[in-house]
Amino acid sequence: MYQTDPPLSPKETLPTMYDLPSEDPEEKGLPDQFHLFQPQLLSETFTPGNYKTEEIFTGSDINLYYDSRHPLWYKRPDWFAVLGVPYLYGEQQDLRLSYVVWQEGVNPYIVVELLSPGTEKEDLGQTLRDVEKPPGKWEIYEQILRVPYYAIFDRYQSNFRMFKLNGDRYTEITLTDNRFWIPSIELGLGVWEGSYKNVNMPWLRWYDKDGNWVLTPTEFERKRADQERQRAEQERQKTEKLIAQLRALGVEPEID
Repeated sequence: MYQTDPPLSPKETLPTMYDLPSEDPEEKGLPDQFHLFQPQLLSETFTPGNYKTEEIFTGSDINLYYDSRHPLWYKRPDWFAVLGVPYLYGEQQDLRLSYVVWQEGVNPYIVVELLSPGTEKEDLGQTLRDVEKPPGKWEIYEQILRVPYYAIFDRYQSNFRMFKLNGDRYTEITLTDNRFWIPSIELGLGVWEGSYKNVNMPWLRWYDKDGNWVLTPTEFERKRADQERQRAEQERQKTEKLIAQLRALGVEPEID
């Protein structure tokens, strides 16, 4: 390849997301319903108070390309969030086909893995490294991407574990009531027992500074509709009371 002076940056010379999409017919391990619903709930309730919506990207079931020295290596986190990047990709304002770190210039802020029997050891960093193969998830998140927060959730045991990057190693945090508050984004992550997508079970979701679970768009609309019905009912009762008072005084009110 022709060498320019000064040399071009990796962003200009290495593959982009258009070269490295997530769709791969040979990719095995299609997600089950839980692996579809749980990331949706995380994305719907992830509302950092100090970031605008257009400055947040959340991904699930999408390839995360992490090493410019090995541009074809990737992992596929169950869910991750990146702060300070455009919601849409590039000048084309395109939906992302994958997340390519050397093109985006920003690493994930938090990664969530949902434990399953086939991935548990890798998720927890308990597999031995084969130097002839790409590193495992734990090593990538901890040593290469240096993701500040790494959460693991086992729905079968309702077990939520949170790891925080301290120096060059993850340290497990002791949780209170299965919750963990992250001051820098003004949000906490915890286990919620409730119904989502008409399924009642433990779910991982975000909560606000008051300890309240962040509402999904559907929950927000339902709450607003309930409030409007309550206001209408209060107005109706006030009107009926006023009519009754007028009639007690011998005045028949005009009712449209």
